[in-house]
Amino acid sequence: MTKTTRIRLYILSLLTVVGLASMAKGQISNDDGAAAADSAAVDSIQPIPESAIVDEVIWVVGDEAILKSDVEAMRLQAAQEGTKWNGDPDCIIPEQIAVQKLYLHQAAIDSIEVSQSEITQMVDQQINGWIQMIGSKEKLEEYKKQTVTQMRNELNDVVRDRMMAQKMQKQLVEDISVTPAEVRRYFSNLPDDSIPYVPTEVEVQIITQTPKIEQEEINRVKETLREFTDRITKGESSFTTLARLYSEDPGTARQGGELDYTGRGMLDPAFANVAFNLTDPKKVSKIVESEFGYHIIQLIDKRGDKIKCRHILLKPQVSDEAVTACLARLDSIRTDITNAKFSFEDAASFISDDKDTRNNKGLMSNATEMSRTSKFRMQDLPSEIAIVVDTMQIGQVSAPFTLINNRGKQVCAIVKLKNRVDGHKAKITEDFQVMKEVVEDKRRQEKLHKWVVDKIKATYVRINPRYRDCKFEYDGWIR
Repeated sequence: MTKTTRIRLYILSLLTVVGLASMAKGQISNDDGAAAADSAAVDSIQPIPESAIVDEVIWVVGDEAILKSDVEAMRLQAAQEGTKWNGDPDCIIPEQIAVQKLYLHQAAIDSIEVSQSEITQMVDQQINGWIQMIGSKEKLEEYKKQTVTQMRNELNDVVRDRMMAQKMQKQLVEDISVTPAEVRRYFSNLPDDSIPYVPTEVEVQIITQTPKIEQEEINRVKETLREFTDRITKGESSFTTLARLYSEDPGTARQGGELDYTGRGMLDPAFANVAFNLTDPKKVSKIVESEFGYHIIQLIDKRGDKIKCRHILLKPQVSDEAVTACLARLDSIRTDITNAKFSFEDAASFISDDKDTRNNKGLMSNATEMSRTSKFRMQDLPSEIAIVVDTMQIGQVSAPFTLINNRGKQVCAIVKLKNRVDGHKAKITEDFQVMKEVVEDKRRQEKLHKWVVDKIKATYVRINPRYRDCKFEYDGWIR
């Protein structure tokens, strides 16, 4: 349900409540005094208790409405994830939503984009994290009272907006930098109890192997896509309908497989090569293999260097036998490394399937919004890896295990703990980079805070009166 539809439903429900109240007081009549009676009825209606309102507009920021249901949904999500609020959530949550809308508005002006593949990858990571935390897919569905598909669909827009806002923030502060002198000066003025604590950090190397998908499974997927193409070509079914029913891309399936106008660089290269060569909107592409699975594509429109298309994605399933065989291969590799037949680094360079680490001797990279480093806090590692690394000694190679990679695929892996630095108070001689990042982050937060305050001044804002006593982080909401 769109936000506009929800607002309309709210207005209709409010009118219904008013109408029922009038009827209850016997104010509807057909005699000459009807108008006066109706006026008296309206005057006599008592304010509707907040508890009786199903939904309502509580804030307006620019031309965007924030609904009571938006706040309740965010509160429920936070409760499920164990989020603690530093203040009154009734005030904090709508302000956070409002600030995100400011960033999203600016992102639209600056033409900032997030690709559907990025969104899908982040959604998969979120759901896989939940599954790891709760124990199984079935337990997760039982706990949230939703299927995983429903969770994916629900998360899609939430993740897209969050990623767009983050990209906007990154663009606003990309020019922030500090000198070594500024770092030393900042920390020299800090009392001892304010010096930051550096949590335990680890450096991890990884080797992955992808379980082999049987040719029969690949043939099954391709044959299914050929059948879809045939049904579309014969007019037996539309591309949109088949995408909604069968596509395994949760981010686009509910839109009939539709991807909005997107540049070539935002798409998987194999997908983009085929999509950008399509010329006839009535035809369906050949089958395309990407890192996400197998697709068929249909052109909708082209505008300059951007394309609008729809697609159907199917993913071949990995058998248990293939996973078992893959784990056995990695166990053999681990034995050879332990027996010094070759090093972990050489194996990572020549054997690993992980293209993100293969050229760096298997060393994992921790890419944040603002920086890239080889050091990870335990909570920043993929949960499957963190569980394994937690009890390892430096130089030790793990037993093989499975994980879901950042492309949503199941892979088998072994890891080596390259280094571990136990938690400690930051020291300028040993932790300069950490201290530099602290100062840079402070500068970034100051700049973002000022940007939000200035943006509020230039934006139309209307707030429900009951929020006017809130203590907000940013000035200017109340006028």
